[in-house]
Amino acid sequence: MSFCRSPGAPLSSGGHPVEEARATAPRELEVVLLKEQNGVQLTHSTLTSPPHTPGEPQERETWGKKMDFLLSVIGFAVDLANVWRFPYLCYKNGGGAFLVPYLLFMVIAGMPLFYMELALGQFNRAGAAGVWKICPLLKGVGFTVILISLYVGFFYNVVIAWALHYFLSSFTLELPWTSCNHTWNSPACLDTQGSPNRSSHTSPAAEYFERGVLHLHKSHGLDDLGPPDWQLTGCLVVVIVLLYFSLWKGVKTSGKVVWVTATLPYVVLLALLLRGVTLPGALDGIRAYLSVDFRRLCEASVWIDAATQICFSLGVGFGVLIAFSSYNQFTNNCYRDAIITTSVNSLTSFSSGFVVFSFLGYVAQKHRVPISAVATDGPGLIFIVYPEALATLPLSSAWAVVFFIMLLTLGIDSAMGGMESVVTGLVDEFRLLRRHRELFTLLVVGATFLLSLLCVTNGGIYVFTLLDHFAAGTSILFGVLVEVIGVAWFYGAQQFSDDIKLMTGQRPSLYWRLCWKLVSPCFLLFVVVVSISTFRPPHYGSYIFPAWANAVGWAIAASSMAMVPVYAAYKLCSLPGSLREKLAYAITPEREHPQVDSGEVRQFTLQHWLMV
Repeated sequence: MSFCRSPGAPLSSGGHPVEEARATAPRELEVVLLKEQNGVQLTHSTLTSPPHTPGEPQERETWGKKMDFLLSVIGFAVDLANVWRFPYLCYKNGGGAFLVPYLLFMVIAGMPLFYMELALGQFNRAGAAGVWKICPLLKGVGFTVILISLYVGFFYNVVIAWALHYFLSSFTLELPWTSCNHTWNSPACLDTQGSPNRSSHTSPAAEYFERGVLHLHKSHGLDDLGPPDWQLTGCLVVVIVLLYFSLWKGVKTSGKVVWVTATLPYVVLLALLLRGVTLPGALDGIRAYLSVDFRRLCEASVWIDAATQICFSLGVGFGVLIAFSSYNQFTNNCYRDAIITTSVNSLTSFSSGFVVFSFLGYVAQKHRVPISAVATDGPGLIFIVYPEALATLPLSSAWAVVFFIMLLTLGIDSAMGGMESVVTGLVDEFRLLRRHRELFTLLVVGATFLLSLLCVTNGGIYVFTLLDHFAAGTSILFGVLVEVIGVAWFYGAQQFSDDIKLMTGQRPSLYWRLCWKLVSPCFLLFVVVVSISTFRPPHYGSYIFPAWANAVGWAIAASSMAMVPVYAAYKLCSLPGSLREKLAYAITPEREHPQVDSGEVRQFTLQHWLMV
């Protein structure tokens, strides 16, 4: 399908994307006089398109099938955090009562921002940086999200490598995290079923992860990282190779991979749920997960956790949604896609809690401890607590293989989305890279691999924790805040709504426009302020990061956020004319520059800023 317009129809003031404008431009009638025979002139007529100008981009590739796009978006948004973070937050913050702020923030901020990014990429048919032809001054935010996605790739791929290591280690009759008779075990290891004094002993599962896989006991901190572990390095190589061959041909290949990586986790989650609810203690775990304590809603921390979970669980601000939607057909219904994918994401997060807490209840009963003693989030849940539970089941090796297959698929498609954001964002911006996409993709994943090696050293978990804490925290919230201000205020919520109507045939309702213009920016500003004011330095176990490490972390966060003011300053300095003229061209969509030449700048009118 393609968007069609009659020659006499008025153009949106924002203009169509170049390729759409070319596709819908009136074609000339070419009449060629062939010869005159018997007094009759014979002619040959053809319809010809206007000549292709060198400045216009080539036709953009599109998804092979609509489901390729939907599964890619779902696969990216539904990642490991849906399994290891949401259930724990729900349990910690009043059980079912946590759903009140979570669903509220989903409706007033999560869905509108998700919808905005899908529409932005689809209309402009460009990556995270290219879409800012709608407001050249803020193009730096595109480079901000690209840089954040690159930073995340440095440590996220390591989680997949850990999962692959566990997956390969599961092909044995006795799982290696079930006993204390291995070379990596310490005298503190205790493999009895009961845990009379857990504080002075460690479990075989904990020692396998920290000593057998990470070799953490060989490092004293960030200043003593040691060499990369050869086994984890090998797993990381496999992950990088999988990523490359999933991305090298663009969405034509990645769209096929997600049919496995995005659907298999649901099959595994269902199998684990059916097994989990039959375990002793499972109902106690589920009861703890869903227990409602509305008094917790009076605590600010509950609302803060819900707000930050919404921002990070949906994946807005990483440039991935913009990149994926840029390969859609122009008339695709992005509104319906936004509703479907955000709903699937939330339902997955909620349902995974039943799987997680049915096993946590089982582990708690097994060790005769309260659920609070085993309930945790982060890597400790999926690499220590869950493997420990699986090891006590009949056919434990088979269940472990199934579980780590799920982690691999959850991680791979999310990592694919992050790398696609980087590749698409830069390839669309620099034409030289477009002609060598395969080579550039290899360069990106290769650079990611080299920097990821820091995370597979003996002290790699400290590097991992530092990156996880700073690379995509406050910086990603800042990026989304600037993004929504640029779209709803500088470009204009009304103009953006006109663009959506051109694509879908239906203008967004007043609700969505108010969210973009007022509610979402206020929500994001609140979350940014709270994230800074409640900042706590990172730590791993008893290890406290030194002051210089925190300085490095803030430098990493600032390096991505700095793209916004640095590019804005560059843009203003590079434009000719007075300051007023520079500003006019910088905040006006590129296709409106002819109007700026004639002195018409809608951004300089009060009506533009007040209209919704």
